[in-house]
Formats: sequence, C-alpha cells, structure tokens
Amino acid sequence: MSFTEDDIKAAGGAVALTPDQLDGLLAVLRARKASTATAPTMPKSEKVRFDLVHLLWYAGTLIVMSAMGLFSTLAFEALGGKALTITALIYGALFLMAGRRLWNDGSLRTPGGLMIAVAVAMVPLAVYGIQEEFGLWGDGGDPGRYRDFFVWVKSSWLPMEIATVAVGLIALRFYPVPFIVAVVSLALWFMSMDLTPWLLHGREMSWSENWAARRAVSMVFGLVMIGVAWFVDIRRNEDRDVAFWLYLAGLMAFWGALTLSHSDSALAKAFYCLINVALVLLSVFLVRRAFALFGALGVSIYLGDLAIRVFNDSFLFPFVLSFIGIGIIAAGLVLHRHRAALAAWMLECLPEPLKKLRPPHADAALRMEHA
Repeated sequence: MSFTEDDIKAAGGAVALTPDQLDGLLAVLRARKASTATAPTMPKSEKVRFDLVHLLWYAGTLIVMSAMGLFSTLAFEALGGKALTITALIYGALFLMAGRRLWNDGSLRTPGGLMIAVAVAMVPLAVYGIQEEFGLWGDGGDPGRYRDFFVWVKSSWLPMEIATVAVGLIALRFYPVPFIVAVVSLALWFMSMDLTPWLLHGREMSWSENWAARRAVSMVFGLVMIGVAWFVDIRRNEDRDVAFWLYLAGLMAFWGALTLSHSDSALAKAFYCLINVALVLLSVFLVRRAFALFGALGVSIYLGDLAIRVFNDSFLFPFVLSFIGIGIIAAGLVLHRHRAALAAWMLECLPEPLKKLRPPHADAALRMEHA
C-alpha cells in the first residue's frame, strides 16, 4: 500500500502532529524513498488473502492429505507395510521438492508451503508401514487399518504421532509455514488422546468413565494449546499468522470436549453458557474471530437446549427458536458496529498488567478502527 504526501499530511492532522513534526516525518520518508529507489529490488513475499485461488490451493492440499489418510482403501493397504512406506516416502520427497521450488519463488510461497505441509502429513503413513512390516505395535497390539488412525484412540499410534510432530517442527525450522502448525497441532491432539489409556494403565474403568477421562484430557490439551497460541501471538510475525492455527486447534479440542460433556444440571448448563460468553469477550480482547465463532455456537446450543426444555411439545417452539436466531444475528450486528468502542471500554477497565497481555496486532487493529 502506498500513500501520497497529502495522505500523510491528513493523517498527521488527525493525530495532532505539529507542523515541525510533520515536516520532519515527510523529510525522512522522502529520503527513504530516494534510497530505496536505487537499491536492488528483492522478490516480495506473497500476501496471504482469502480468495478463490487460495481456496483452491487449500482444497487441493486437504484432498491429497485425505486421499492418503482418512479415505485410504483396503486395496491400498493390501500392498503391505513396505509398499506403504515407500509410497509415503516418494510422495513426501516429490511434494517437498515441488514445495521448496515454489517457496524459493517469493510470489508463490503459499502453495509451496502447502506442498511442504503435505510432505509432513506423509510421515504417519511411512511410520505405519514400518510398524506394520515389522510388527512394532508394542503393548497396544495391532490397531488395525491405517485410516482408523484418524478415527479410533489407541496407544499403538503413538510412534506415528511422535514422528509427525518431530518432522513438523524440523520443517517449521526451515520453512515457517503456518499450515504445518495445523498438522503438528492435530498430531499433538491425537497424541493426547492416545496417551490417555497409557496414563490410566491398570485402572478398571467403565466406558463412560473412560470417555469422561478423554474429554478431560482434551479440555486440558485445548487450554494449553490456547496458551501456547497466545504466547506466539504476542511475538507475532506480521507476514505469517502461525497463532491462528494454534488457536483453532486449541479451541476445537477445548470447546469440543466441553460441549460433549453432558450434564442434566441447570447450573452446569448455565456455566457452559458463561464460558462461551467469555470466549466472545476474549475475541474482542485478542481480536481473534475464532473465539467469537465458537462462543456464539456455544451460546446458541445453550439457548436452543433451554428452549427445548421450556417449550417442549409446544406450538410456540418454532417461533421461540426463530427469535433466538434473530437475536443472535442482532447481537452480531451490534458487536460488529460497536466492537471498537467495546474494546476501548474493556481496555479502560483492565489493570495495566492485563493490558500487556494483548497481542500487538490487537492494539493496531483498535487504532485503525478508531481512525
């Protein structure tokens, strides 16, 4: 984005710069422009944006990952462990080479990074093939088909998850691709689920108790992931929003487990609603829409459940549910219109130590909305 001197003068007047300060600023900018005009130009990194081209890139990436994972067939797995490992290594090498080539072209870093992420996603298949070929399943026994890795919780999957996390971290060291963080986060969540039987080893538990333990582990993991995301966010690189995928993974693990925690207690359900309201407020504090999305879904679920219990088998139920939906839409409009004012009010009420917990981009966004 470029600005003319008139734009800079108008901005200086808006923030009450003195004429001397404004002249000094313009002099610095003119000198900087003159020095950069003679300097050799480097290829600019591609700006991340959401459009049809990026949608196609991400869709293609997810299709390749799914084809070699969740939607793999029995005929494919019948090739044997050795063939599966060789296939995964060939896929990984080809995608890594293609991704590296595109990555080095500064204008195509997004598809290049996605290809490198696909290479990382081939690690579980390669490790599965080795385990299948040599029977290295440990105490957990043979877990079954590879596609079950994405469905069932079994301790035999742990080597696959550990290897994926390790390779993903190495890839991030050389190619800081945000989407690789999503692959690593998913592997970490799988690992937290598969570690649960190991942590509870030797304890006789019913199915419901086991399910409750897994939900608790998922919630704790989600909170830890959100904390890590916040830590990354306050040190955010403007070009690469790595924290987005960490926030998303953490919210899915925490909110999903929280929502699946069934309780007949009205107090527990009201507490669930309060947690979701807190997520909406947190979205204003951090300027992260993902919190607002999950929080709004949670509040909607609570209000829908409340309407079912109060208006069960009543002809008013469809109308009540419709009004709830309209109310949520209206709340979204109010939040959109007054988000900057709400954020400013929140900042005024917060003590100074809490203000320092806001990511830098949140303050920048607030200043832009006030401008």
